[in-house]
Amino acid sequence: MEETYANINYGQSVCSIPTTHPKGSSSPKKRFYLAVIFCLGLLSVCLLAGLIVLGVHYHISGEMAADLFTIQDHLSERLQASKDNLSSLTEERNQLKANLSQLTEEMNKLKHLSTQKKTCPAGWRMSTFSCYLLSTTSGSWDRGREDCRGRGADLVVIDNDEEQEFLSKFANELCWIGLSDIETEGTWKWVDGTNLTLTKWDTNQPDNGGGDPQWGEEDCVELRPNRNTWNDLPCTASVRWICEKRPI
Repeated sequence: MEETYANINYGQSVCSIPTTHPKGSSSPKKRFYLAVIFCLGLLSVCLLAGLIVLGVHYHISGEMAADLFTIQDHLSERLQASKDNLSSLTEERNQLKANLSQLTEEMNKLKHLSTQKKTCPAGWRMSTFSCYLLSTTSGSWDRGREDCRGRGADLVVIDNDEEQEFLSKFANELCWIGLSDIETEGTWKWVDGTNLTLTKWDTNQPDNGGGDPQWGEEDCVELRPNRNTWNDLPCTASVRWICEKRPI
């Protein structure tokens, strides 16, 4: 019997199929077809196994990706919450520092006054910390400040609620206080250079004239004693003023 081999290529697999040509045989093709069917069946099994492996791999990868996105979102939320808490704590810390500084200043003033007997000039009204004078004339904010400086004082700086209450009872009409945003619009400072901490603005104030040209820029502040509040006005407006200086 004489044998030869036929090579059949399927993708990257090569299946060698023996072909026999027995002398005197009447069915040489039958065995050839059986071998082809066997190789095709084996190749199908391999392809099916490969597809199953790939499907399992991508399914697991998809679940892992979903878990990673969930973890990332959770971490982002936690990070943002931590940032918000830090911002809140920082603001509270700054407020506590400001309150402590104010209390320390008031305590020092009280200690200083307790060790020395101080008096105010004639016509001035003495309170816990300072001497105050309500002007008898009206004028601009600059004129009021000039008058106070000529008396060895300055426009009043309101440090706390108690002083605000005292001045609202002391003054009997609208009057200038030593607060303005002349240097930088929207940044209110007292005449002694300190930034604004205590606020007693009236409703919807300060409004810088509300954009009405007839009022112009409102950079100086008046006390409204009947309401115990503040209001911004053009610095050229004519009202009375309150001077403040330390007792001697």
